[in-house]
Amino acid sequence: MNSEPSTVHAVVREINQADALVEVERGGCGRCHEAGGCGGQQLTQMFCSTPKIYRVANEIGARVGDRVTIAISADSVRRSANLAYVLPLTATIAGALLGMLLGDDPGAMLGSLAGLVLAFLHVRRRAAAGTGFSAIRPHIVSRSS
Repeated sequence: MNSEPSTVHAVVREINQADALVEVERGGCGRCHEAGGCGGQQLTQMFCSTPKIYRVANEIGARVGDRVTIAISADSVRRSANLAYVLPLTATIAGALLGMLLGDDPGAMLGSLAGLVLAFLHVRRRAAAGTGFSAIRPHIVSRSS
């Protein structure tokens, strides 16, 4: 598994205390052309035409208008993917199995819906609370030209 951080180029749009709001120039990690790249950049361009603006840690003191490089640890990307995809799928299947034991097909449908809703609420709560671990937050690593 690759332990290198994923990087992307962005432009600083606003400074807010120790954080910066940055507009990412293109979606994905930028490794579409490399071996093992997923091609996700093409999907983001198809489905998301609005500017992609994110809050990142501004440890280098970048200013509004600066072109910067943003990095996020590979572990953080993996954890986020598990939280966003694996947890809801697992909760949906578990809810369906439990519901099926309690009420046949209608129980399975209601159980899967309940599992999905609970997983969605958990993901929302975790996303709103933040991680608290600065090492896995996206952060500005350098100014770029």
